[in-house]
Amino acid sequence: MADESIPLGFEDDNRPVRHPTALFFHFAFRVGSLIAYAFCGWFSDSFVTSFIAVVLLSAFDFWTVKNVTGRLLVGLRWWNKVDSEGISQWIFESRKKGPGPLPSESRLFWAGLIVCPAIWVFFSFTALISFKWNWLMVCIVGASMTGSNLYGYVRCAQGQASLRGMATQYLGKQVL
Repeated sequence: MADESIPLGFEDDNRPVRHPTALFFHFAFRVGSLIAYAFCGWFSDSFVTSFIAVVLLSAFDFWTVKNVTGRLLVGLRWWNKVDSEGISQWIFESRKKGPGPLPSESRLFWAGLIVCPAIWVFFSFTALISFKWNWLMVCIVGASMTGSNLYGYVRCAQGQASLRGMATQYLGKQVL
């Protein structure tokens, strides 16, 4: 990593889960936004209230996953910086030194990171098929926020390798 002084939270202990609070919030905002979308019609007839609830929970989830849980649970982080010429640079980092993440925390992190965007895509298709254009917009917001975190962390985990090359290599192993 560029800055080794930032701790990534890997302590030396034998607990099955080192960061229960981080795991809780990794799922709380994600599941909260999905529940708010799925059941908002039961509690409010206002589309605006439902939209704000889903977008706020999705934003909280985005920030929490990007800035806290990815660093603590799997030792990965990503961000964007703009240099003096105004050129945007994306930085993807993974922890190279010290003890690694716990397998249980890593599996839970990746499961939440992969499943939630898939659910938002499913909700998007159902909104599209049922011609609910307002709700489609909400689903696109949820899918884009969770999907961007998924993309960022996949890039961190794979280094600077291209995603197309990784997919080709993976499919080649599966076919052969």
